Amino acid sequence: MTEIASPHISTPRILVLGVQPGSPPFRIVEIDGEVVGEAKAMTDVLMAAAAYGITVHDLDDPDVVRWVGGDKLTWTPR
Repeated sequence: MTEIASPHISTPRILVLGVQPGSPPFRIVEIDGEVVGEAKAMTDVLMAAAAYGITVHDLDDPDVVRWVGGDKLTWTPR
């Protein structure tokens, strides 16, 4: 298989991990493979991205943000 025939697998700069129990629950945010903080809401993810110079136009774009253990609306443990 050549590179051109292989599927494209994107590696987004922002990774939002699954919900962690807490008061309030939170999600760990990684940017470029480095843990940068906790997010308790979507706005926290956007603020972390902005702090690293990343403009996010679409939180549902898998080439920009990868949500693990839920989507952008998942903020409570399952």
